[in-house]
Amino acid sequence: MEGHDPGYDDWFDEPEAPTETHADVSRSPYDTGEEVWVLPEDEEPRHQAGRREVVVAGRTFTMTQVAIIAGSFIVVLIAILAAAGVFSSSKSAAPPVTTPTTPPPPKTTAPATTTTPAATAPTQTLSPGATGSEVKTLQQALKSLGYDPGTIDGNYGPSTQSAVEKFQAANGLATDGVVGAETLAKLQQALSG
Repeated sequence: MEGHDPGYDDWFDEPEAPTETHADVSRSPYDTGEEVWVLPEDEEPRHQAGRREVVVAGRTFTMTQVAIIAGSFIVVLIAILAAAGVFSSSKSAAPPVTTPTTPPPPKTTAPATTTTPAATAPTQTLSPGATGSEVKTLQQALKSLGYDPGTIDGNYGPSTQSAVEKFQAANGLATDGVVGAETLAKLQQALSG
């Protein structure tokens, strides 16, 4: 090493043979003439400042490796839970999809015909000037057949007499305004249908 210039690198030089000053009891790897390579796992562990290691089942892991393994485990666990439906907002199956339909048209009903209670014919003959329930029955019968007797008041007045005469004329009877036997029969026949 002496006599070399300061920038000289002895990397490619052959090692010098040990001298007596270098000799000791152990043999040097250079004595065999073979090259000896030292692999990293054969070296003593180097402890760097702040570098922590964890030993699991005889294997040494750095904290970075432990963090990567733990993160991978968490991702796989979340994927399994998501596939099982744990994170769904509904406990039951999704509601069936329905297509909108147009509402049915509103139902139309025929207008209700106002029907008066079935009128009955009087049971006795009547003439102008009569009063009472039989006259009311006559007035209701005439009104139900479409002849206007005026106010239904039980008085056989001029309006009732006019309605009787119109009924008699329409049915081929003598128009005297008196409800006799023939007029009663025709009233009963007309009211029964």
